[in-house]
Amino acid sequence: MFERFIEIEEKYKEIERRISDPEVIANLELYQDLLKKHSELSEPVATYHRYKNLHVELDLATELLKDADYKEMAKAEIDDINRQLDEVNTQLQLHLIPSDPNDQKNAMVEIRSGTGGDEAALFAADLFRMYTRYADRKGWKLEILSDNSTGIGGLKEISFSIAGRGVFSRLKFESGTHRVQRVPDTEASGRVHTSAATVAILPEAEEVDVKIDQKDLRIDTFRASGAGGQHVNKTSSAIRITHVPTNTVVVCQDERSQFQNKDKAMRMLRTRLYEAQLEAQRNEEASLRKGQVGSGDRSEKIRTYNFPQNRVTDHRINLSVHNLDEVLDGKLDEILDGLISADRLAKLANG
Repeated sequence: MFERFIEIEEKYKEIERRISDPEVIANLELYQDLLKKHSELSEPVATYHRYKNLHVELDLATELLKDADYKEMAKAEIDDINRQLDEVNTQLQLHLIPSDPNDQKNAMVEIRSGTGGDEAALFAADLFRMYTRYADRKGWKLEILSDNSTGIGGLKEISFSIAGRGVFSRLKFESGTHRVQRVPDTEASGRVHTSAATVAILPEAEEVDVKIDQKDLRIDTFRASGAGGQHVNKTSSAIRITHVPTNTVVVCQDERSQFQNKDKAMRMLRTRLYEAQLEAQRNEEASLRKGQVGSGDRSEKIRTYNFPQNRVTDHRINLSVHNLDEVLDGKLDEILDGLISADRLAKLANG
């Protein structure tokens, strides 16, 4: 294992040397790529340095055992160092788990109201706000691609992209069915209702990820409907793209221009086709997925938001937090950190 970290450290030093080279700095694309790799390697290198420093401290404490005046203090220090070494050893092993190649991609998010009628649509809107607030906290950029709202502030469905560093790595376990338990505003008797919405988190595909032959596309234009300003129903700016070989259909009508809608629709189409490719790979590797935190299937009930008890429970890792208002305001890190840690430990246990 440690030979691997020696290699990682040498690679890290080589990248540090290169990013100070004026010729590299002048090549913006190469410079940004090296900065990204430098950032990815910084944590495992820091953990390896901590491991080496703890062994130096352990050697010094072991020497102190020979001195009767310091023997008891040295024993306590050795116990503490060994405890830290156990933690660092686990962290080092986690760093060696192959990373998901999609982790650094942006994400495309789809939220759809499920069972529960208007209340489900209102909950879908709450989830959208939750992810919007989380993106704000992380300094990420959120862009709505398409939406279908209700007249009372709910969402039948919405698609949006989130761009930023490590977006997919943080959000990928959000896919599945989210359930809410609360008393709707329209419920006169105060009875708690259960509603649901589904979330899908997809790694946003780039052109290099999916090759699309223009001959395989059927592109239709039509007049937009719903909210959208004066252009609605006056110009054929809405776009529907059908990928004929897979019968994948995407629609975008939120922008004023046909060009903007087509650009967004193509992004959505690339991502859908890329996800289909990934799903085929996951099915082939199904036997290896037993230890994963979640399958990403929308039908899987992953979390319950219980308003009467101010509780959010993630059923995959049996984690409950009693700060529902804060979670819905975008404070998701405690839950997401738990999911990421559980997934890494499961992969470590499964070799």
